[in-house]
Formats: sequence, structure tokens, C-alpha cells
Amino acid sequence: MIKIAIADDHQLFRRSLAVLIDTFDQMQVVLQAGDGAILLDQLEAIPVDLILLDLQMPNLDGYATCAIIRAKYPDIKILIVSQLSSRESIFKVMELGAHGFFTKNSNPEELEMAILSIQNTDFYFAQELSAVVKEALLWDKKKQSAYTPSPAVLTLREMEVIRMACKEPNSLAIAESLSISIRTVESHRKSILSKTGAKNFIGVILYALKENLLMIEDIK
Repeated sequence: MIKIAIADDHQLFRRSLAVLIDTFDQMQVVLQAGDGAILLDQLEAIPVDLILLDLQMPNLDGYATCAIIRAKYPDIKILIVSQLSSRESIFKVMELGAHGFFTKNSNPEELEMAILSIQNTDFYFAQELSAVVKEALLWDKKKQSAYTPSPAVLTLREMEVIRMACKEPNSLAIAESLSISIRTVESHRKSILSKTGAKNFIGVILYALKENLLMIEDIK
């Protein structure tokens, strides 16, 4: 059972989202909060696996809340659910360590897929955001023209795993395609995260782009 929290200051939207998620198989909303401060207070007593987090909230917004959660609860996955979809806002939450971005204009049926994608592959972006995500990555890449490469060296196999992860398959799909075990895929993932110093696989992709190991076209 995937235990889910929702943080959004619009009560009707929050409750409607909870009703929808509770219809999904093996998912349950166990916590609802109207702002980041309330969410953080409730997380002290209620364990969750994944948080649906709005960016625009009173008292403590989604950006600040995301940063605190990633530092205090690194195992909790974060899916941003927001009306904001500019390249700046998307890249900012990527840097903070959020695992995905889902717009409030997305098809509700896609939400279950988004949650499962984050659980299985560590990241997700709504399909209609594909172009904006690429633009955000390219925008940051241009800003980082003076970027100094780190000494980390990724193996050819690790780069294969990164390229396949960009297409959002799960570890099983990667394992079958590369004719290796799921355990080996997970071992590669851990090695990649360690070498790049990334918080999650979104961070890995940013690293690979900055190091010119990936092209924007490689991102789905």
C-alpha cells in the first residue's frame, strides 16, 4: 500500500484529489494539510511514502516545504501538483529534489500513472510539460557555460541505464532490455547517484546534461 499525503490550501481540490486517489489500487491518502507548516507537523506522527505538494500555499510554500522534506525525510517521494509550469518554477523544484511535476490541468486519469512512475523510476513529468521541461534543462545548461566538470566517471553501462531511465521505463524494463537482473539495475542506480552526488534521478539527468553526457533530445 502506497501511503500518500496531500498538501494544498484549496480544501475542495485537496479533498477531491483524496477521493480520486483512494479509488486507485494499493494507494491510500493518510494525511491532508492546508499548508507546508501543517504538513511538516503531521509528518512527525504519520508516516507516508509520497507527498502531492502544491507550490502556492500560505505560511510555508511548496518550495520551502520541499527543501525541508528532502533534508529531513529523504526517503519520501515528492510529486509537485501545481498550476505553475514556467521553466523557472520547474527547474527550481528539480534542483530542490522533487521527484516529479504534475499540473492541475492534467488529465486525472494520468495521476495514478504519475504516482506509480515515481515509485518505480524515481521521477515523472506530465506529458504536456515535456517541452517545458526540456526548455528548463536547456535554459539552465546555457546559464552553466562556465561549469567545471567533476572528476566522477560513469561507465558505459551506467550511461545506458541513465539513457533508458530518461524514457521512464521501470527497473524491470531496463533489466530485460539490457539482459541483466533487476538487482544489477538497482546497483547501477545507486552507483550513479553516489558518483554524481544527485538527490534522485532528476539530479542525475541534470548532471549528465551539464557534463555533455546527454543531449536535450535524449529526454523524453
